[in-house]
Amino acid sequence: MRRSALIDRIVRAGRSMVEAARKATPRRNTPRSGAPRTRRPEPPARDIDARGLTVEYAPCMDGDPDPGEVVWTWVPYEDDPRQGKDRPVVIIGRRGDNLVGVALTSKQKDNEEQVLVGTGPWDREGRPSYAKVERLLEVDPGQVRREGAVLPRDRFDAVVAGVRRTGG
Repeated sequence: MRRSALIDRIVRAGRSMVEAARKATPRRNTPRSGAPRTRRPEPPARDIDARGLTVEYAPCMDGDPDPGEVVWTWVPYEDDPRQGKDRPVVIIGRRGDNLVGVALTSKQKDNEEQVLVGTGPWDREGRPSYAKVERLLEVDPGQVRREGAVLPRDRFDAVVAGVRRTGG
C-alpha cells in the first residue's frame, strides 16, 4: 500500500472515531469559552432581610456548608438580579432549611458598609477580603459550589456585629 493511501485511511479512521465520540458525548450547557455563566433561571442566592435568621457558629469541614465557613456560590448582582457571578460567601446562620450569608469582596469601597475579614484560602491571590454586611443572602445549600475555609471565630463575630449594626 502506498504511503499516501495509508495516511488517507488513518485520517478517515480518526475522523470516524472523533465523530462517534462527539455523538456519544452529551452536549454541555456551558459556554465554549469555559467562562462561568452569568445568567441563571433561579438564583441559588437571593437578597433577604434578617427576619427568621438564626445566627450560629458551627463550622465543620465535612463537605457540607455550615455557618462559620466561607463557601463559593453564585451571587446575583444588586443592580440586575438576573445576572451575577461566583463569589465567596461567609455563612453566618440559617433560615429554615437554607443558609444565610454575606458576600466577600477584595475591593474596599468607602460608600459601602464592609467588615475586614482579612486573608484566607478562599482567595488564591492572598488579597484581604471584606464582608459586604449591608446585604444578606439566603443560599440554597445544594447550590454551594465548594467550601473555602473556616472563618476564625473573632472574624465571624465581627461580621455578625456588622450585620446587626447595619440592619443587614
